[in-house]
Parts: sequence; C-alpha cells; structure tokens
Amino acid sequence: MTPEAAGYLEKARRCLEYARVNLGVDLGNDAGRNAYLAAFHAAQALIFETTGRIAKTHQGLQAEFSRLTRDDPTITADLRRFLSQAYNLKAVADYETGPDAELPMDRAVLALAGAKRFVDWAEGRLSPSSGYVAS
Repeated sequence: MTPEAAGYLEKARRCLEYARVNLGVDLGNDAGRNAYLAAFHAAQALIFETTGRIAKTHQGLQAEFSRLTRDDPTITADLRRFLSQAYNLKAVADYETGPDAELPMDRAVLALAGAKRFVDWAEGRLSPSSGYVAS
C-alpha cells in the first residue's frame, strides 16, 4: 500500500475515534459529520491506491468510488450507498438550521456503525493479503 493511501486510512481511523468521543458527550451532529469523514478518507485511500489521484470534491469522490467498486464483489450494496447517505448527515450538521438541523443520537450511532464497517472494508480491501491489484 502506498504511504498516501495508508495516511488516508489513518485519518479515517482518527475520524472514527472522534465520532465515538462525540457520541459520548451527546454531540450527534459532530458524530455524524465525523462518521462521514471517516468513510470519505477510506474511499480516498482506495481511489488513490487505484488511480494515483485524489478526488477534489465530495461529489467527485462519490462518483469515482462508485465507478471503481461497480463490479467489486467484496462490497455490499449498503456499503456502496453509505458515502452518499452519510454525506447527507454532514450536510445537515454543516448547513441546516431550525428544528431539523440536529441529528438524533440514534441516527448518529447508526452512522458510526456504518462508517466503521466502511473503513474496515476499505482497509481489508487494501491489505496485501486481499489480492487487490491497483489498476
């Protein structure tokens, strides 16, 4: 694995830890945002390892990740959808106002669980024993 991809995975793990801390002090918005960012950085690791490039926007990352994993039998449909669904949590946390601007804690807990599965998948996919070969 390239040092860049390893760095993205390390950042993904830190974001998971931040989300756990956020949940511990009832900060649902921050936990949801960090859950998304964990998946974002894990996807960035896969993209870099595969293409040698990084995605410059959230939408670009989601599109490139979808393209790269389209025929990948190791990823489940729910994990393939996780990036776009979790982005909505980040958008609520960052941009929404009013009564719908707070992410319920139960939803933040689910986001963290999904992010952990996503990061674990990416890490396993990029491990030397996976047989993954960059294009």
